[in-house]
Amino acid sequence: MEERRFHVAVVGATGAVGQQMVQTLENRNFPVGKLTLLSSERSAGKKMRFRGEEIEVQAAAPESFAGVDIALFSAGGAVSKVLAPEAVKRGAIVIDNTSAFRMDENVPLVVPEVNEQDLTWHNGIIANPNCSTIQMVVALEPIRQAFGLKRVIVSTYQAVSGAGAQAIEELKEQSKALLSGEPVTPEILPVKSDRKHYQIAFNAIPQIDKFQENGFTFEEMKMINETKKIMHMPELQVAATCVRIPVVCGHSESVYIEIEKDGVSADDIKAVLKEAPGVVLQDDPSEQVYPMPVDCVGKYDVFVGRIRKDLDDDRAFHLWIVADNLLKGAASNSVQIAESLLKLGLIK
Repeated sequence: MEERRFHVAVVGATGAVGQQMVQTLENRNFPVGKLTLLSSERSAGKKMRFRGEEIEVQAAAPESFAGVDIALFSAGGAVSKVLAPEAVKRGAIVIDNTSAFRMDENVPLVVPEVNEQDLTWHNGIIANPNCSTIQMVVALEPIRQAFGLKRVIVSTYQAVSGAGAQAIEELKEQSKALLSGEPVTPEILPVKSDRKHYQIAFNAIPQIDKFQENGFTFEEMKMINETKKIMHMPELQVAATCVRIPVVCGHSESVYIEIEKDGVSADDIKAVLKEAPGVVLQDDPSEQVYPMPVDCVGKYDVFVGRIRKDLDDDRAFHLWIVADNLLKGAASNSVQIAESLLKLGLIK
């Protein structure tokens, strides 16, 4: 019997994540029968390659989703709020990579290695979590299953690609200018629409997204709330500080956790992570082996190292977690969700 092939649409196809979605569909050999590439009017008419063929990008509209089985969205929350329901009306399953639906109680927020079964109650829209949340929960879930989990404190070191193609260009241009002794005029980071912008080259900016009334940024609140939802732990204590650093691709995180079981060693944590799905353990201090962004680019896994017991609390541990934010943090997690829909028989 011939394998069923699917009509897949990618919304925001010309963006940094959209391009990676198209590439990931090809690299992971997803059973695409027809690929529709959608974007804003501005990018319509461009051509992109998929499996050796050129496909013209079309302007996204409600009627674009006629006959589409799976729609991968990465064109901003405003676009998703308008077009995702239109895609569902026309029979598509939407996998949305924006924050538009993540905290909607009727929308599953899914990382396949962690909560794949939540896909069984979707109503047409599935949310892809925030990039920094995804890599953290992939590493923490196997620890939670083995030893319990009470508290998480995370500080992130996030690449500029998380802020889009313009932020990447800004980092490159600023670096060139400063190395040539020329002045720079920041225009994008930390948040394009905010009053002030700061130099990102040779700097660290402790703000990602807008500040909320509680003093945390929206990015930090995403990590806090999404972690609790994905892990089904509303009682979990989570705090986050999110920082933008001058790295093009690859988010890093310093994570402090408190577990429930006594008598657990760092080697016990390592043993669990060594067998965990989607995790690569890189932890050998004697040989200076640990994860770094430069080594994770282009890879689908989450890399974990620097695992050590806290010096004051016997149930506390420190971890260093790194992943490609455009792949596992966005594009490949979205495609993995689509693969899980097939595996679970949730798409016909």
